[in-house]
Amino acid sequence: MKLATKIIHAGAEPDPSTGAIMTPIYQTSTYVQEAPGVNKGYEYARSQNPTRKALEDAYAIIENARYGLAFSSGVAATDSVIKLLNPGDEVIAASDMYGGSYRLFTKVWERYNIKFIFVDTTNPANVQAAVTKNTKLIWLETPTNPLMNITDIETIAVIAKSANALLCVDNTFASPYLQNPIDLGADIVMHSATKYLGGHSDVIQGCLMMNDAALREKLYFIQKSCGAVPGPMDCFLVLRGIKTLHVRMRQHCENGEKIAHWLRKHPKVAKVYWPGFEDSAGYAIAKKQMRGFGGMISFELKDESEKEVKRVLSATHLFSLAESLGGVESLINHPASMTHASIPKEERIKNGLSEGLIRLSVGIEDADDLIADLNKAIG
Repeated sequence: MKLATKIIHAGAEPDPSTGAIMTPIYQTSTYVQEAPGVNKGYEYARSQNPTRKALEDAYAIIENARYGLAFSSGVAATDSVIKLLNPGDEVIAASDMYGGSYRLFTKVWERYNIKFIFVDTTNPANVQAAVTKNTKLIWLETPTNPLMNITDIETIAVIAKSANALLCVDNTFASPYLQNPIDLGADIVMHSATKYLGGHSDVIQGCLMMNDAALREKLYFIQKSCGAVPGPMDCFLVLRGIKTLHVRMRQHCENGEKIAHWLRKHPKVAKVYWPGFEDSAGYAIAKKQMRGFGGMISFELKDESEKEVKRVLSATHLFSLAESLGGVESLINHPASMTHASIPKEERIKNGLSEGLIRLSVGIEDADDLIADLNKAIG
């Protein structure tokens, strides 16, 4: 099947009891058994749920993987990957990354003697240099949040394999419509399904996709044992969201391209971060491993004063000032005080995340209206 057809039909089977074309919301906590240990494949809803099963099948299909697992949030999915490790293990992670992942790694897991080494993964030599005999996981974001840096997944996969380490790629910014890390050698793909997969800012969820059966069993054991599972209503919402992923992502990409080029020409804008510019450092790799450049953009004003940045952030109408991204509506965000506030200021600055950086999640409204809104706010 072509990509659009696959996305619409992923995980969708008529309900066997009624023929319902949409997967029902199985709002139940437990299942009646014919005899002890004799059941219809479902025992207790923390372990299995038919709505969640349909979604997990869909997750696998859209990411070209054999298995998918759904979690109560993207951070819960990330947490489950780290639970594969043991004290003394080391993780190589991108220095430019989502603040929630950084907080989980440094404030929670470092206390259990797991070492996190943060490097600029856009240069594979940095990753190779950080590898030791204790390296068990390489954690990538590409494009990164919020600086839109691009890492060559295929090259890092070779490094991970030679180190006998797992490679996990946070594919949230690209979505499966634009990029499939499993095809490029990743062992695990993680999404905050809250974002583009759900697509409507109405659900919190995360997921993991993988090909290896043994790895799936380990992660399923963690999912079942630790219990960070989504409810059936949330699973239904993401199933519904996935069906329009392809048409939404096309519009996100189209609008993102128009706005990125418009911002770059604006006399009050100093720099625009978007991987679709032909002169951007990651353009060649992005063009090779992605089908488009997405609707996430960051930029800096020439006037970097706190007063001016706050004024612009509060002056938009169609761009709502809020956390998160990937919904059909456009959002504007200040990473330093919002999504990345958990990263120490000196670390943010060192990694290139300025106090004046503004991040946009470009929605699917009319691009001309969005440009007019930004133009009025920037002045």
